[in-house]
Amino acid sequence: MTTTHAAPAPAHEVPPSPYRRGTVPKAAIVAGLGGLLFGYDTGIVSAALLYVTPEYSLGEFAQQAFVAVLLAGAIVGVLVGGTVADRFGRKPTLIGLALLYTLGALGSSAVPWLPVIFASRFVLGLCVGASSLAVPMYIAEIAPAKVRGRLVSFNQLFVALGIFVSYLVGYALAPTQSWRWMIGLAAVPALIMFVGMLGLPESPRWLAARGQVERARGILDRLRPDPAEVAGELGQIAEATAQERAVSWRSLFASRGVRRGITIGVVVAATNQLAGVNAIIYYAPTMLTRAGFGDSAAILASVGIGGAFLLFTLIGLLLVDVLGRRPLLIGGTLLVAIALVAIGALYLFPQTELIGQLLVVGLVVYEGLFAASLGIAIWLVNSEIFPNHVRGKASSFGTVTHWGLDLVISLVVLTVITHLSATVLFWAFAVFAVTGAAVLWRILPETKGRTLEDIEQELEHGAITTRV
Repeated sequence: MTTTHAAPAPAHEVPPSPYRRGTVPKAAIVAGLGGLLFGYDTGIVSAALLYVTPEYSLGEFAQQAFVAVLLAGAIVGVLVGGTVADRFGRKPTLIGLALLYTLGALGSSAVPWLPVIFASRFVLGLCVGASSLAVPMYIAEIAPAKVRGRLVSFNQLFVALGIFVSYLVGYALAPTQSWRWMIGLAAVPALIMFVGMLGLPESPRWLAARGQVERARGILDRLRPDPAEVAGELGQIAEATAQERAVSWRSLFASRGVRRGITIGVVVAATNQLAGVNAIIYYAPTMLTRAGFGDSAAILASVGIGGAFLLFTLIGLLLVDVLGRRPLLIGGTLLVAIALVAIGALYLFPQTELIGQLLVVGLVVYEGLFAASLGIAIWLVNSEIFPNHVRGKASSFGTVTHWGLDLVISLVVLTVITHLSATVLFWAFAVFAVTGAAVLWRILPETKGRTLEDIEQELEHGAITTRV
């Protein structure tokens, strides 16, 4: 009697299988934890700095360096993150980032030696910068076209959520001054992200671009309900990959439209940072304690600031397809400038209880206005003003501008307040915001409801559409 055995399944990472409802949302949520960690690690420093400073006798420059070292790491992470994700794959990159997030969080909190803490914060910065590229990239490549924009924007919502959670944690631990726990708790979502990513598929686009078409097809069968959609998407991936391989850094500037797009992306990123949002995210409690608040009261006020940032990020995501990009971005930036002028003016008065309350209200209003306009615009505009085949390279100019200016601002905020005044700082941010809005008024096209091809042709010919 002959015994027959079933042939072993091919050793694919994800074998062809029927469509599984819910895989894409699950993948977006798990990968989105990278965005949450991005927000948490950049936000938690605002509370932790109040207690790190006396423990290690940090001077003004050292306080700014404690903030800035993470941003220096973020710049390096942005520069190398895309290359790592392209070489090793989106999934392994995100798994590696989750592990590095864990190590960086523990090294920043569990080790007593200040140089090791600084080095660990640099590692956290590497993760923040790389995840700002890798997370939206992974989500965009596994999501169906009809919900891609919504799911990619989901990452920005997670960033805002991470900032808000960091403020809540900072307030909860303020009575015990447990700054090590504040920073170290980032290891929890990092470990959840690590475990969650193990069960998720690789990007089918990355696989197909490297000739692993059958593995890509098997994953798409799992992610898409319609076989015809799978075949069509594989064809689109092949065409897009061929176009991308033909693009060099030098060839980017051969197209007038791409050059204009790069200019827009850089201006949006510069306005985003020079309007001062991260100066407030990093230093709000320090600013408030200098204005007469106690530590706990200052951190509690920052919870309101973080809550406004989260709420208005959601509102902005809902409004952007209703109002359009130009009204939301340009109008919102002008309102941000008005809020900055008002905050600066409050510092001219003696710091009474009433002035302190008005200052908190001003910061909350500012953060809300920023979140609903510039906060979502930097990533949205960069995703819409470039053709698909040049987007990765072309949008990197805006990304590097964002992180580079973030680093510079983090290194000068306290120095400007000490030697010039908080009023000068906030009014300077207002001038930059108005300047950015004026430039964007002239160069930013309305992209709502338009195809990438229409936008590309418009930028190529220089005529700017200002209405939907």
